[in-house]
Amino acid sequence: MAVSNHVVNLDGPTTAKSVNERRGSNKGLLVFAIILFLVGTLYIGFSISWLQALLFLVGGILGITLYQARYGFTSAWRNFIVARRGAGLRSHMVMFFIANILFLPLLLRGHIFGHPVTGSVDPVGLSVFAGSFLFGLGMQVADGCASGTLFHSGGGDVRGALTILGFIVGSVLGSWNFGWWQSTWQLQPISFIQTFGAAGGFLFNLLLLAIVFFGTLLWERRRNGNVKSILASGDGLGWRRVFKGPWSLLAGSVILAIGNAVVLMITGNAWGVTFAFALVGAKIAQAVGIPVTHWGYWQTPTNAHALHANVFANSTMALDVSIILGALLAASMSGRFPKPYFRRIPTRMTIAVIIGGIMMGYGARIAFGCNIGAYFDGIASFSLHGWAWAVFGFIGSLVGVRLRPIFTLSNKVD
Repeated sequence: MAVSNHVVNLDGPTTAKSVNERRGSNKGLLVFAIILFLVGTLYIGFSISWLQALLFLVGGILGITLYQARYGFTSAWRNFIVARRGAGLRSHMVMFFIANILFLPLLLRGHIFGHPVTGSVDPVGLSVFAGSFLFGLGMQVADGCASGTLFHSGGGDVRGALTILGFIVGSVLGSWNFGWWQSTWQLQPISFIQTFGAAGGFLFNLLLLAIVFFGTLLWERRRNGNVKSILASGDGLGWRRVFKGPWSLLAGSVILAIGNAVVLMITGNAWGVTFAFALVGAKIAQAVGIPVTHWGYWQTPTNAHALHANVFANSTMALDVSIILGALLAASMSGRFPKPYFRRIPTRMTIAVIIGGIMMGYGARIAFGCNIGAYFDGIASFSLHGWAWAVFGFIGSLVGVRLRPIFTLSNKVD
């Protein structure tokens, strides 16, 4: 099938050539982003808590990192599917390994700073299989995952905003059907550290990480004759690189793993993204008279409280907004924020990103999370469901890659 040559993939790492072509930072936009950060931090600090304000700042660092490292999940899987380029997948394995080291003592202790600590260990069953498949398909069609959608939006890609709209719709539908999916076949949550002990669980998870890491390494070398490094980050050194980017995938892996551990310490739960979309959608639905409080998903104590509280009291919402602002800050520092922002998008692509967002929103709800909440957090928490999500999400991506050209999306490898 023919592929448009005018589509730019915004979910992969930036090349050295594009670094050399950058302009200076956008000072006006930079000041605007800093003001938004300050206002957001002060508002949350005074209206919610200063601990929540600290979380807001952590989200900003995550957003800067995602943008500067161009840290993709969608492109990482697509690059391996299309050309067996596995640098993105290897960077994920490194990130998971670092997170395992940081998560393990917290999970074993079970509490910190006076509150309990809980890993992302969820059941494995039909809901995870179907939901992760839908998510994997949707993220290829929408050209971005959950975290990618956030940093795309902050970085000036209007497609990210359209995907968020789809995410909200799909998340509400997923919360509506959540009870039915939970009645289907599933295993009880399985934690490797509970099954094999702390040392055994850690080593078993490490074995799985190593299989993926070295498997992609060998496959890439056999297919292409060479291997792309996760250390590469383009030209330039020192502080200029910090502000202008790009950062290496390794740097992104390290900072995101540490950031997730900090979120776990502050909130007691690992980093999440998509619950905020469900929350916003449920509040809108409630405002127009849809009885979402009658749905089982919104009757659990935690979800019911979130539905009636200030949206910024929810840690996922605070993180999502600050990630967008962090990406905006990074784009303004690097001089890569596009002009104009509201550029024309082909109709088929517009349809694709909205449909992809709906699939991801629905899939994330029934699969206990997205590429962050299930894939990253699940594997970081030594959960079988994280690996199950990865397998079926990858299968969904195989289908999604085949469908991309229909929507004028390129499968060009980064």
